Amino acid sequence: MFKYIHAADIHLDSSLRGLERYEGAPVDEIRSATRRAFDNLIETAIEEGVAFVLLAGDLYDGDWKDYNTGLYFVQTMGRLRDAGIRVFIVAGNHDAASQITKHLRLPENVTRFSTKKPERVVLEDLNVAVYGQGYSKRAVTDDLSDLYPQGDPHLLNIGLLHTCLDGKPGHEPYAPCTVEGLRSKGYQYWALGHVHKREVVSQEPWIVFPGNIQGRHIREAGPKGCTLVTVEAGEIVEVEHRDLDVMRWSLCELDVSTSETVDDIYEQVREGLQSWLDAAEGRPVAVRLVLQGACSAHSTLHVDRDRWIQEYRALATGLGGAGIWLEKVAIKTKPSISFDEVIERDDALSGLLRAIRDMELDVSALDELADEISALRQKLPAELLGGDDPFDPTNQDLLKDNLADIKELLVNRLLSTDKGA
Repeated sequence: MFKYIHAADIHLDSSLRGLERYEGAPVDEIRSATRRAFDNLIETAIEEGVAFVLLAGDLYDGDWKDYNTGLYFVQTMGRLRDAGIRVFIVAGNHDAASQITKHLRLPENVTRFSTKKPERVVLEDLNVAVYGQGYSKRAVTDDLSDLYPQGDPHLLNIGLLHTCLDGKPGHEPYAPCTVEGLRSKGYQYWALGHVHKREVVSQEPWIVFPGNIQGRHIREAGPKGCTLVTVEAGEIVEVEHRDLDVMRWSLCELDVSTSETVDDIYEQVREGLQSWLDAAEGRPVAVRLVLQGACSAHSTLHVDRDRWIQEYRALATGLGGAGIWLEKVAIKTKPSISFDEVIERDDALSGLLRAIRDMELDVSALDELADEISALRQKLPAELLGGDDPFDPTNQDLLKDNLADIKELLVNRLLSTDKGA
């Protein structure tokens, strides 16, 4: 029996541009997170006594200014060498842009597969064959797997490949291939990389995206880590996920439709944040809090939105433990009263609501509105227009969202007027 680890998309020392603009962001913790998660990978490999480690691309994060990241990697590979653990690497699209990848010499326990054609390495002591090919350039649009050799029926065959497979949302369509094409090679395990969300695509054979080892922003939420594979008598008998992340990103969506008052919602938020903190098992947590659902407290929330956002931030700060930070608070509740009932009233605010509704339905009107505010875009700071959550005031979807927010404010004003009458 032996074990091996499959990991991918390490993105060592990944740059997190624009993070400082977020209030209360744990900048230092987030910036060091990928390196500390990789330390956890090394520790897991040594503790489990694995025979080898597979790294399926994007070890680095593009071209770096100095060699500190590469030197750190060489040091960690030395630890695995001292433990008798071999390492197999294919270059991904980010690695192809890195000068470190091209020139840094690695310890003798590390095999870096060619970027020109598929190669095979046979581990005679384990009856294992590992196949791989890396990226020679950032944008690889050919099916690299097509030229991989057929598997040897007398060996356990493992394919190492950085690929989008048949296309994944949010990821560049690099080295596309099909499940059927991978199966046709006769391998028992395909160790894939490029997609940052863990997915077991197939079990016959095993085709696995382990996901990245550390979330870097809210689109990489949830537990992150590697895949640990156990082999007995030449057959794969267990494939399991192992957490490696040192801080966690979580999307906390709360349906507050059953809450009668803002105090009820506050308690629901407290319980929700505490549950996410508990689930992180001692890790710091960065949370995007989203309140949704139709509730009677909708008007109060929206009229004093800024106050309640700060209340929830203060609540998170006071929870203690490893720490929880609200990356963003989105209040997307709806009034318990029907919008159609409000818009049919005969007053000035209802008339304005009808005009906004008509603009939402009129594509040409939205185009004209986008043209009118295009000059505003040029005056916005660059960090607002870029990063992981960019703001583009000319985007029609964003305009529609803003019109929806304006409608909410008008409805709130009407409801507030009714309460004061």
